[in-house]
Amino acid sequence: MKFEYSAGAFIYRYLEGKRLFLFMIKENGEYDLAKGHIEKGENARTAALREVKEETGIEVKLLPYFSVRTKYFFRAGKEKIVKQVRFFISMVEGADVSISHEHKGYEWLDYESAMRKIKFKDLRSVLDKVNEYINKHEEMAELNYRYAMLPKETTGWELSVKLVEGEGPLNAKVMFLGQAPGRFEDERGRPFVGRSGMLLDKEMRRAGIRRGSVYITSVVQFFPPKNRMPTDMEIEACRPFLLGQMKIVKPQFVILLGNLASYTMLGEDEVEKNHGRIIRKDGVTYMVTFHPAAALRFKEKEALMREDFSSFRKEISSGSAIEIKS
Repeated sequence: MKFEYSAGAFIYRYLEGKRLFLFMIKENGEYDLAKGHIEKGENARTAALREVKEETGIEVKLLPYFSVRTKYFFRAGKEKIVKQVRFFISMVEGADVSISHEHKGYEWLDYESAMRKIKFKDLRSVLDKVNEYINKHEEMAELNYRYAMLPKETTGWELSVKLVEGEGPLNAKVMFLGQAPGRFEDERGRPFVGRSGMLLDKEMRRAGIRRGSVYITSVVQFFPPKNRMPTDMEIEACRPFLLGQMKIVKPQFVILLGNLASYTMLGEDEVEKNHGRIIRKDGVTYMVTFHPAAALRFKEKEALMREDFSSFRKEISSGSAIEIKS
């Protein structure tokens, strides 16, 4: 048995308000994606970019965080080959396509038409996941656009005026929820990139949790002046957007970092007493631990946080938890 690894991309655009996907037409009339072998020295992303350029003539940018794998079998003579393909997503503005010699044509298809014309079940399944993720991507963009308008629409606004958006896959199984951006986060426009973020990254790595596989955000996504605690008014103004983000991502597990995150989601603000707890509420498993900023100040809390992360990792793998009523 031989194993082969390929990469490609679902390319989509909008025409008259309709989402259309680009499909290549093979000599036998089958509909396929721009894809090909991952060559020596390449990773899946770089291979997908190269293959798209070679097969369509389009230079694309891939959506961050998303990828999906599919696997199928075929025979070359007497040899059985297992092919694994990793697909990405890219949106393009224009429609200029220049096909390679590998295909006889191309067609832009809407989702429903593509599902009818694609021959293989595994490719239809991937398209379904891709279409769903694009929906999430657009919903999140719209939500964050409205969230970013809060400083202009709220009387007496004292937080920063730059939204620090959540970061990570929009289909993440795990969400990390902090308090609010710090100065470094405000400057760079990304959550948990300062000293607290470095400690969080370190503890995630120790626990075998890859940052790129989780969604990271905060109760309040604007920097409070002098890094103060957000007020009740500020928390309530931001709460609908946090809940909206959770509704889009639909995490199975939410790791609550510190008192504010714990109080906002569970009504419990004594992390010193509740750290390490695993609570299931409204279909979500919540895990309580210290905020990395507290762990930076007190080494004993860093050690406890490390223990919590280890138990959380086991919980994420096993899926057992305590159910409580809202």
